[in-house]
Amino acid sequence: MAEDQAVEDQPATDDGAIYEVAVDVTAVLGTSMMAISQILKLGRGAVVELDRRVGEDIELHANSQLIARGEIVVLDDQLGVTVTDIVKRSGSAG
Repeated sequence: MAEDQAVEDQPATDDGAIYEVAVDVTAVLGTSMMAISQILKLGRGAVVELDRRVGEDIELHANSQLIARGEIVVLDDQLGVTVTDIVKRSGSAG
C-alpha cells in the first residue's frame, strides 16, 4: 500500500477540516404562489406579497434542510438574521 493511500484511509483526528466545508445557507423570508405569466410581467421595483408578516420568525436552511429560525435585523443599512431557535432533528446521530 502506498504511503499516500495509508494517509487517506486514516480517520481524521483534527476536526479543523470540517470548518472548510462550503454550505449553501438560505434565509427564507416568505413564499408566494404566482402563475408564470405573472412572474414574466414583474419588472424592476415590483413588490411581491409574501405569506409572512413583520415580526414572524423566518426559516434558515443549510443545503435545503431547515436548521434554525430567526428574525430579520438591520445593521448599518444592511439586512441580517438573528438566530432565535436551532431546529433539532429527531433521529439524528450525535
